[in-house]
Formats: sequence, structure tokens, C-alpha cells
Amino acid sequence: MVAPAIKPKPARRPKAAPKANATLAELLAQLGDASVKPESKSALTERAVHGTTLFVASCSVETRFGVFQAHVFQDLIHKGYIIALAHGNLHAKTLYTRIHSSCVTSETLRGCDCDCVQQLEGALEVISKRHHGILFYLMQEGRGVGYVAKARDRMLVQASGDRISTFQAYAAMGLKKDYRNYEDVSHICHLLGLTKTKWVLLTNNPDKISAMSAAGLKVLRAEPLEFEPSPFNLFYLTTKAQSGHILKRPSEAQLKAALPPEPVVPFKPHALAEAQRFVYAACYFLPVKPVDSEILLSETQFKEHQADIERQMSGPMPLVKDCYLIRDHRFIVQIDRDRFARFRKERPEDPLVPLLTTPYWFRVHVYFDIVSAQEFVVLTYGKPKIYDLPILRLQSESLFNRLPLANMDNRDKFKRSLREIVHYGVGAICLLYFDGRGAGFGAHATDRMLTERGVAFSSDEAYKKLGVTYDSRDYDACFQLLRHHVPNARVQMIMNSPSSLVKKTEYAAALNKHGLEVEKWIFLDDHTIAD
Repeated sequence: MVAPAIKPKPARRPKAAPKANATLAELLAQLGDASVKPESKSALTERAVHGTTLFVASCSVETRFGVFQAHVFQDLIHKGYIIALAHGNLHAKTLYTRIHSSCVTSETLRGCDCDCVQQLEGALEVISKRHHGILFYLMQEGRGVGYVAKARDRMLVQASGDRISTFQAYAAMGLKKDYRNYEDVSHICHLLGLTKTKWVLLTNNPDKISAMSAAGLKVLRAEPLEFEPSPFNLFYLTTKAQSGHILKRPSEAQLKAALPPEPVVPFKPHALAEAQRFVYAACYFLPVKPVDSEILLSETQFKEHQADIERQMSGPMPLVKDCYLIRDHRFIVQIDRDRFARFRKERPEDPLVPLLTTPYWFRVHVYFDIVSAQEFVVLTYGKPKIYDLPILRLQSESLFNRLPLANMDNRDKFKRSLREIVHYGVGAICLLYFDGRGAGFGAHATDRMLTERGVAFSSDEAYKKLGVTYDSRDYDACFQLLRHHVPNARVQMIMNSPSSLVKKTEYAAALNKHGLEVEKWIFLDDHTIAD
């Protein structure tokens, strides 16, 4: 039997080489359309770029004010991420917007010495109520100077007893007033097809109107975002008003600015002797918003106001919900937040008002790592005695968790960690900026996009598609810094769950390497705390 002849496959034609004399239009056509179509299948693989701004991923984010679509971009020069949080119809002729600079202290650490988190949440609420708009979230900490310089500014201002302003501190350090750049915003508007859009800008800063206009964006008008000052941000807001921000309330407030509980002594940046990769850049006090409306009082404070506190615990609508003694002769007074707001408005001169607005004063230590070029932040509370078992926590941060999410699980865990440390009296938290288990925010946003679209059925599968390992966080660096602040070898550790400890072999290895012996594990799963 003769085998049938096999016809040879026709040879593939080689792709035509670009014409040597191709026109500019033909060359640009080969680059493709520089635009983002977030809902299309092409968004899963195509990465449009315009100027220095690269599209990374799109995913939905459920907030207290409704569902927003997060379009994530990255600048190819300074590597910073930009999140365009969009809501409603982006093809409307007029969109509400805020160009928001990141503030880790208020948005992650619960600091109450500025109004940044209020402006962030207030802008998202306005955009939701107006039904369409975009908030541009830019990694421009401290007006673009970064957290190291911002922390040194705070250290200098506190050391002066509020005799110098942030802007004077910047000048003394050889810095300009503002380093922010909004070019990425104009690039994103090009990528999203919003170059002809007219904007209503949510800001108190006239400079931002000029900056948007300079970037070629049409601003119809600005609407202010102003909130009631507190004793802890009054001086900061006053200096902003003096520098040209449209703020009325600081001058009208019947408040006295609060100073840190101890003197702050500025110092020159220096490398740690035991780990010279870390440059210790700044240390200052951060007033942290109390957890679950639990106010911490010393024994002296409590005894001085005991009669008034007990009186406020009685009646059908008590102002004080609970009061109890904790370790080291300190007292917790839990207040009803809504009733206290009315009480404060009706009786501003009452001695209980300043007492029941006392924050938790944590020290912030800021380091620059010359190895990873990352900033590291360590919060410390109390001064450990030789017999103490300090409570330690590595807190992983996600940029999305800076937003007022509907699911506050990660924030709840941070608040529970603060509460455990404050109640015990001694502890430290090292903030892990490395989003996406150390792979970065771009990887985290892409993971969410892939799982949301059903291309990956879990984060583990998405990470395989990304080509990254389960966990690449630098635990060794964190424990080096915590060991520097906690001389005691025997400690208590806060973790999310026993299973997370089993998965994180590098975590356990770093603990052992730096000689930390865990006497007690505190697991946070299945616990929530009211704000």
C-alpha cells in the first residue's frame, strides 16, 4: 500500500520590515493607540503609556460611599504609583475631582495632627453624591519631599514648641515650599480620554488650580473642603491658612494648640551602628486617634476628675459608657462619641473636654534604607523596663487600605494592635510598606484585576501568572529595627492567625536570627473594633 503523499505546509510569510522611508503617521500607528479601555479584554494584557505614565491595572474598590473603579498607573521615572478612583459617568461634560497627596500618618497610622484623611474621605463623599468624578491619589508625601523630609520637618516644628511653621522648617532644611508635580494627572486624562473634560476641583489650595491649568486641564471652579480643627492640627492648619490656603475655621476656633507630652530634641541623620544600611532620619510624637473611643488617663488625671467622670456615667444618656483600671495604675474611660460631640459643642469650657480628647501619643521613628531605597517607619509606645514583655507587630500596608473601604478588616487589625499595646503600656509597630506581600502595589492591583475578571481564581494563581513568589517582604530588616528599639529579648507578638505564622517561614527565621523569644502570641483573626 502506497502511503499518501504529504503536502508540504506553505512557508509563512515573514513580517514585512518597517519601511525605511515610513511616514511619522505610519510609525506612530505601529506603536498602537495610547489609551486605556479598562472594561475591555485587552486591558488584561495591554499596558498603554503616555508621557512618563504607564497603565498598570484596573479593579473595583468598594468604599463607604459606594463602588469606585481604581485605575492604577505608575510613573516610569520616579516609580511612584497614581490611583485614579473613578465613580459614575466619566463621559459627563463636567467631573468633580480632587488631586490628593498621600499622607501615611493620618491615612494609615490614625494620626490627628493634620486634616489629610478628612479631605480624602470628604472628597470621595462629594464625588459619590455628585454621581460622577475622579480622585487622583498621588504618592507625594509632604508636598512631594517624601516622608523622610516630612518627618524631619515635624521633628523640628515640635522641637521649637510650634514657634516655627512647616514652611520655615522646609526653608531651614534647604527645601522649597512645594515639590509636587501634576504631569501624571494630565497623562492619565489623555489615557482615559478626558482631555476635553471640564473639572470642578475640590481643594482649599489655589496653587492646585494654577497647576491643573498649567497641565492643560480646564478648571471651571474650586469648591473648598474644610473641617473643624482640633487642638492637635490647629497650628498646622493655621500655618496653611497663612500660606494662602482658603481656610476660615483656624482663625475662628476657640482652641489652644496642644504640644507633645515631652520635649523633642532634633538630631542629625546617622547610620545605625549595628545595621548601617539604615539611616536614622527623624523622631517625633504622633497624636494617634483613640481606638473604640477609649481615652487613656494617668492615675493623677483620673483622680483629679473622678467625680465629674462618675457623674457623667449616670442618667438615661450617659456621656461615659465605661471606666476601668489597667496596668501600671492607668485608667481607660470609654465615651459615647456622638454624645460627646454635642457635649463639646454645648460646653466647650468644661474641663472634661480637653481631658476626653486626649490622643495616644506614640513616637514615630523614620529610617531610610540605602539597600532597598525604602522608608521604614517604627511606632513605639512607652519605655520598656527590664521585666516588661513588649508587644510587637509587623503591620503590612496596602494603599487601598488608606481609603474608607466598606471592608475595614486590615484597619481593624491595626486598631486592635494599637489597643493591645496601649493597654499593656509598652510596645512597637513596624510598618511594612511592601504592598502585595512585598511584590509591590502594581502586583497587588494586577492580582485584583485578574481575580475580578475570572482569569485567576485565587491570589495564589494570580501571583503565579505574575511570576512572583508568595511572600517577598523583608522581615529581616523589620526585626533589625524592632530589636534596636526593644532591648528586651522576651516579647509578645501580634499575628493575624496561627496559619499565617506557619506560612511565613521567613518571619520565624528572622525572629530567631535577632534573638527574640516570644512568650505570648496574640492572634487578631475574628476580632473587630469600632472606630
